[in-house]
Amino acid sequence: MLIGLNPLLTPDLLHALASMGHGDEIAIVDANFPATSVARRLVELPGVNSSDVLQAVLTLLPLDTFVSPAAVTMEVVGDPAARPAAVEDFEAVMSGSNGEPRALGHLPRQAFYDRARNAYVIVRTGDRRGYANILLIKGVIRAG
Repeated sequence: MLIGLNPLLTPDLLHALASMGHGDEIAIVDANFPATSVARRLVELPGVNSSDVLQAVLTLLPLDTFVSPAAVTMEVVGDPAARPAAVEDFEAVMSGSNGEPRALGHLPRQAFYDRARNAYVIVRTGDRRGYANILLIKGVIRAG
C-alpha cells in the first residue's frame, strides 16, 4: 500500500499506466467481456465494478486533449441511443474527475472490440452490469 493511491491501483495496473505513452488506449471492461482472447496485456480486478476502476484510473491518467472524445463506451446492441446504468455512472465519473465536463463517445459492439484488441492494456473488472465497458486515450503531462 502507498499513501494517497486508490487501493484499486494495483502494482500491475500502475505499471501498465506508467508504461503507456501519449495516444495509447486502456480498456476497462466488465466481467462478460472476452478479455482473455482480446487482450495484449490483461489486468484482472475481479472484485470491483468498472465505474470505481475508472474513477481510480482518472486520478493518474491524463486524457488526450488532441482527440475528442478521448473516452468511448460500447453501444447497446439494437438500441444505440440507450444509456445503461454503467454508462450513466461513467458520465458522472467523467464530469466529476476534474470539475470540467468531458465528452464521452460511443462505439458499436464490434468496433469497440476492434479498438480493445489494439489497446495497450485491458482491465477486466468483476462488474456484472451490461455494457460496463469504456476505452480511454492517454494524453500528455505537460512540463512545468
